[in-house]
Amino acid sequence: MDKIIIEAAILNCPSDLAFSMFTESKHLEKWLTAKADVELKVGGKYELFWEPNIPENNSTLGCKILAFEKPHYITFEWRGPTQYKHFMNNVRPLTQVTVLIREKSDETKVTLIHSGWRRSKEWEEAEQYFANAWRGAFMQLGDYAKSFN
Repeated sequence: MDKIIIEAAILNCPSDLAFSMFTESKHLEKWLTAKADVELKVGGKYELFWEPNIPENNSTLGCKILAFEKPHYITFEWRGPTQYKHFMNNVRPLTQVTVLIREKSDETKVTLIHSGWRRSKEWEEAEQYFANAWRGAFMQLGDYAKSFN
């Protein structure tokens, strides 16, 4: 489990706004997912749904927030989409995502670390899928952050 995905972006917004883009449903639904249900507390829900009418597919249903310190970081569990759910969603621990947020003057650096990848051909395929997915998501995040300027 030593493989990790790292994605980063510089946003022209304060750190508290960047933090809320990962912790408030109204923001997550603008740049990452179709529907979100997030309870900002340790053990709280971190559930995102890309197909809300089929919540058991393409979602993080059942995922929890593991740790956070507003506005510096949040760590939460993550599940795989339909094509990977037979192995990604039935392991303990699930993969984990940590988002680090660091403000410098009028910019905020956001770094995402997705860890917990196992070793097999299936896991490598899922890891590559998420490396691409996070890259695209962070492009959308950057565009969304610009809407506040």
